[in-house]
Amino acid sequence: MTAIELRAELFREMSPLLDNESAMTKMLAFVKSLVPAKKRVKRMTANERLDAALSKFSGDFGGNKDAMEIAQELRQGADMVREVETW
Repeated sequence: MTAIELRAELFREMSPLLDNESAMTKMLAFVKSLVPAKKRVKRMTANERLDAALSKFSGDFGGNKDAMEIAQELRQGADMVREVETW
């Protein structure tokens, strides 16, 4: 059977049960037991992601600063303009 045919047969078989609340509750519990619950992934904030990324390199920059402090220093460094002598 194709997926479409299986779906149609499933709905035909479920149709008589849809009028009975108790049967629908049991059917819903059974269907949920077939599908494993997805683990909730904690969403990291932008600062947490930045901290995780920079924690690998923070020792290389000569300090144990958090991401916000490093980002602030990088922003300050980007604003500085150096004049270079030309020939």
